Formats: sequence, structure tokens, C-alpha cells
Amino acid sequence: MRVNTYLNFGGNCAEALRFYEEHLGGKILMTMTYGEMPEPKNFPPGMDKAVLHARIVLGDTALMACDAPPERFQPMRSAYITLGVDSIEEAERIHALLSDGGEIFMPMGETFFAHRFSMLRDKFGVLWMVIHERPMPSHA
Repeated sequence: MRVNTYLNFGGNCAEALRFYEEHLGGKILMTMTYGEMPEPKNFPPGMDKAVLHARIVLGDTALMACDAPPERFQPMRSAYITLGVDSIEEAERIHALLSDGGEIFMPMGETFFAHRFSMLRDKFGVLWMVIHERPMPSHA
């Protein structure tokens, strides 16, 4: 079994994935627009250039994504994509990058469980947690 995350965007899927590819070291594996779907084409007017399905790899995780039809799109709620990084500097870099034009819910800072941790919504509407974890004792 594999568990994947599927992101719905409100018309800016291609822009978001290019941003993540450029700034987070991701790799877009495929993109198909509504206009490229085989016959019979059945989608709302004006969606021909919108993304029907895309796949990007960030680190060792694949994300899938699309532009949802306007009547079905809602911003992401209560589920975060968590980026675990190996340094304070990388945590701060990614937090600054993703929070630019977005909304910060928990500012980047030190916690009892992390050298650095933050929670935010980026300018594309995706919820992120950025963490550089602190070694924690095992309770096994």
C-alpha cells in the first residue's frame, strides 16, 4: 500500500508546482491539462488550460495535484504537508520562501520538540509545517 497526498488548487496548480520544483528541489514528473484529456471531453467551460492531473516529487514523497472546478474548490484546511529538514538554516530558508505572500499561523521558532518549527499557508493555499526536529527520548 502507498499513501499519497492529492492537492486541489483553484486555478494556479501549474504555477504552484513550478514554484515548488524551483525552490524546494522538487521534480515535476507529469502534467495533463483538461484540454489534453481524451474524448469525450467533459469539463466546465474555461478549464481547458487548467491542470487535470499532475505529479511532483519532493524529497522522497510524491504529491499529486489538479485544478478543481471552481464550484468544487475550497482552500486546504486542517491537513498540513510537513517538510522535515536537517538544519536551522534550511528551516528558516523554506519558512521565509513559503510564507512570502501567505499567512503564518505559528512563526518560525524553537520549541521543546524542534530546533525550528513553523506552520503556515502559502500563497497558493497549501498548508505547510516546517520542522528541524530535536532528538527526543524514546518511550518504547
